[in-house]
Amino acid sequence: MDWLDPAWIETLRLSLFGQLLLATVLGGLVGLERELAGKPAGLRTNILICVGATLLMDVSISVASAATVGPADPGRIAAQVVSGIGFIGAGTILVERGSVVGLTTAATIWVVAAIGLAVGSHNYVEATGTTLLVVLTLFLLGWLEGFFFERRRESRLEIVLEPSDAALAVVAGLLKKHGVKVRPEKIEKQSDRYRVSYELHGAAKKRAAALNEVAAAEGVRKVTVH
Repeated sequence: MDWLDPAWIETLRLSLFGQLLLATVLGGLVGLERELAGKPAGLRTNILICVGATLLMDVSISVASAATVGPADPGRIAAQVVSGIGFIGAGTILVERGSVVGLTTAATIWVVAAIGLAVGSHNYVEATGTTLLVVLTLFLLGWLEGFFFERRRESRLEIVLEPSDAALAVVAGLLKKHGVKVRPEKIEKQSDRYRVSYELHGAAKKRAAALNEVAAAEGVRKVTVH
């Protein structure tokens, strides 16, 4: 289409302030979904990452353009963003009681940084299109996952506990609190631990909420869902 002609896009080159505003909007759109989902890297985090990546990309291009001796690579500074964002992403991935959480948040942070780099390199259409795809993926596919997993109302839960009857009672209470029906399958009591297997029945959202609390409960060492 004519309105996507590269020459036309070039005439819309934004000033640095305009680029940062665009990065704020695009990062904010992704961050809003993360905020609504209750994730640790929410609105402010995603905005700051997108704005920072945009600024670094712009500085990288400016430094390369101003170089007077030999060829300069405008991607050198920007390349460090890709490496550095990995540390932030790794910080959002946690292993809790044998369960890994935060992978989607880490991937989102990585993509938001890429969006910021695209804005900083004047690829506004690509940055905007990518943002829309990311938001659509997070919202729509998240809903579809919930819809299909909602139909899977049965699962098997295995928990390793401290050797305490009180810990068993706490787990049972948490499951009941969220309206999840539980049928104990096996309880192995050993001197250093209890290993309990349950068959769970209930909506996927209820099970997920219950398991999050169970995994964080005192005395619970490991939670495995089959």
